[in-house]
Amino acid sequence: MIESTVSIGEDTHQKALRINLDPRWYGTVAEIGAGQEVARWFFRVGGAAGTIAKSISAYDMAVSDAIYGEVDRYVSAGRLQAMLDHEYQLNLERLTDKRGDTTSFFAFANTVVARSYQGNNECHGWMGLKFQAHPRDDPSQVILHVRMLDVEASLQQEAIGVVGINLLHGAFFQHHEPESLVESLLDRLTTGRIEIDMIEFRGIEFRRVDNRLMALKLVQLGLSGVAMFGPDRAVLQPSEALRKKAVLVERGSFRPTTVVNIDMLESALAKFQSDPAVEERSILPLAELTMRNLLAGGSDVDRRDFLARADLLAACGMTVLISDYFEYYRLAAYIASRTTERIGIVMGVPSLLELFDEKYYTQLPGGILESFGRLFKNDLRIYVYPLQRTLHEELQTVDNLEVESSLRPLYDYLAMRGSFVPLDNYRPEYLSIFSRDVLRRIAVGDSTWESMVPHEVADLIKQRSFFDYSRTSAES
Repeated sequence: MIESTVSIGEDTHQKALRINLDPRWYGTVAEIGAGQEVARWFFRVGGAAGTIAKSISAYDMAVSDAIYGEVDRYVSAGRLQAMLDHEYQLNLERLTDKRGDTTSFFAFANTVVARSYQGNNECHGWMGLKFQAHPRDDPSQVILHVRMLDVEASLQQEAIGVVGINLLHGAFFQHHEPESLVESLLDRLTTGRIEIDMIEFRGIEFRRVDNRLMALKLVQLGLSGVAMFGPDRAVLQPSEALRKKAVLVERGSFRPTTVVNIDMLESALAKFQSDPAVEERSILPLAELTMRNLLAGGSDVDRRDFLARADLLAACGMTVLISDYFEYYRLAAYIASRTTERIGIVMGVPSLLELFDEKYYTQLPGGILESFGRLFKNDLRIYVYPLQRTLHEELQTVDNLEVESSLRPLYDYLAMRGSFVPLDNYRPEYLSIFSRDVLRRIAVGDSTWESMVPHEVADLIKQRSFFDYSRTSAES
């Protein structure tokens, strides 16, 4: 990820002052951990009496539990939501009669753990805002998960304060443009200081927001290297979703999801589950879309195309990972930093051949050897689906794959140590099915494409006219 700076628009001082001088907004700032960094901005710039009804910091766990209820973890989405709900409701109960006709109430909260004295902890936190866009309106809400990347605790605290003001300012003045709100979160910061790997919009002002698009936006902007959402279309916080899971990833275009995609994953899952290192572990299968794939043929993502793919994967019950990690070793490193369990990657023979193409590793001092060292260092396994484009071609598998002669010893070594797991439990009748052929048949109205995809996928393509499906041409 390239470190970038977003410096357009108002600076943090100006944003905090603008909020203080606007008589509409009045509410509470509640912060646990990393100091009162957001509240401090309002008091520093002056005029905070017009904005802050209450500032609170419940550092002691017993005090925090007494106010917000008991939780297993204090730096969590559950604790954040309890803080937002409690403080927002108190504002309504205490202040509505007196000033409810002219005031939009809000509750801002964060629960953050910055670098400890020992300096070996994860530095991250949850932050959110529950607010009225107009007096007496139903509430809207934005929550996000941040990771602080500065080495010093004081710099991490400073960054949290800036992100908090950016969130408040964006919600108050840009709630009608949620993408602009997301873009503003890193104002006066860099991606080398803060990572935002999850954001979720809820409530009346955001009723038309698709949070999957907002997740995609985080990766597009470089705010995060990955984003995740489940089959229910709800966005996920990656560290929470991956924690203590054995992870099996299938990378693909999924345009559309075919029976081959499903067979690849199911065949690999059967092998993965039989691995002694995975037995009795919780397994998370993932369908991964890379930004490079989503940007293929253009400089921006086709959102309708992206949502079509996402909806089809959801229909198949898949959890989706969007990543900016084209190189497999970078993807593996990311997942390994979030779980200590076994990682598996599912790929077809063509992708395995690409893995041995040295042109992809010229940026590494150690070239392909360094990339493979990084990829396989945690005993990662690659589950390889065979290739046979036509019945007249020889079946290509791990055992007869031809690679460059200079790389043959490396290939043989990896095969010998069990890094490649051949998938011999595949469905032979699926081998000649390819996504591009499905798309071609859809385009010309050839209904045989329906047998090449899961029935849930076929139904959804026809219902929503995905990929230029036309009922008229299909019936003709």
